[in-house]
Amino acid sequence: MPIKKFSFELITQDDKARLGKIFTPRGEINTPAFMPVGTQGTVKGIFIDDILNTKTQIILGNTYHLLLRPGIKVLNKFKGLHNFMNWNKPILTDSGGYQIMSLSKFNKIDLKMGAIFKSHIDGRKIILSPEKSIQVQKSINSDILMVLDECPKLTKDKKILSKAIDVSTHWAKRSKTEFGNINSKALFGIAQGGLYKDLRVESIEKLIEINFDGYAMGGLAVGEKKNDMLEILNETTDYLPRNKPRYLMGVGTPSDILGAVKEGIDMFDCVMPTRSGRTGLAFTWQGKVNLKNSKYQNDTSPLDENCEIRNLNKYSKSYLNHLVKSNEMMASMLISLHNIYFYQQFMREIQKNIKKGTFQSFYKKYINLFD
Repeated sequence: MPIKKFSFELITQDDKARLGKIFTPRGEINTPAFMPVGTQGTVKGIFIDDILNTKTQIILGNTYHLLLRPGIKVLNKFKGLHNFMNWNKPILTDSGGYQIMSLSKFNKIDLKMGAIFKSHIDGRKIILSPEKSIQVQKSINSDILMVLDECPKLTKDKKILSKAIDVSTHWAKRSKTEFGNINSKALFGIAQGGLYKDLRVESIEKLIEINFDGYAMGGLAVGEKKNDMLEILNETTDYLPRNKPRYLMGVGTPSDILGAVKEGIDMFDCVMPTRSGRTGLAFTWQGKVNLKNSKYQNDTSPLDENCEIRNLNKYSKSYLNHLVKSNEMMASMLISLHNIYFYQQFMREIQKNIKKGTFQSFYKKYINLFD
């Protein structure tokens, strides 16, 4: 019988590490889960069929970028991003909140109006209110929508962080009202508060009062040290509802993900696999492999002899080294695909070890391998 409602099941735990499953009408998502980033309706340099072959169950799109290009009219014509990009599984969309920080020189914040952007493409004025963000995400036809939030840059200034919580809470309420009651989709709240436990807890408690389908930790992975990020997660994840998914936005390396899973996080996204692929950096079970390095010039071994997607196991490190040094397009395509394959394989191993009760051993083995 087809699933009609969004729901989450917590299956088991190994200490704080959680094994779960998200149910959506477009498919199930085993957690802990990694979401490849398809900011503009594509996971850079990778065919959709190949993404599916990595056993990816959900990808991420971006509200701000898709609002600018291709725009709402085009997305409405296709009844959403799934049909537009030929992806039939769940999509989560960032609300545009991250761009408030990353494109700060192009925008200003107004509590009532929202984020007022100057388009980085053509300079036109864009007003992204909490309501507008939800409306755009509905046009994208996202399965998991995010509230509009203010994500401040890395700072120790509690006044700035407190203001971001106030703005984000106000916008979260408005986002929830605009979202309405749609059982087939989910709306996640986003907690702010920087690296301060008291501010994080305050933000989480305010979001719980509003009541969301899941909760994200925002305002991390913005330049802080990994240990600082993991410490604040250790201090605050227990305040999140146990029966709803927990999402750490914009993270990260396999080590970052492993550390956050240990603290009770369920969902992750990051451009790391594809961005690294475009620079010749591969992630493997032996650690990071920089294929620009001349030591791979005569290496006949593949990155992973078990990866048969696009016959990746038939390409030697020597050949990949040649493609990278020759600045060939196929270098980034092959390495990016390998990295997504590795990330998904890594997540499945995390899931298996939580289920078996051996996660702590797995954690100790791999936590420092990718630093």
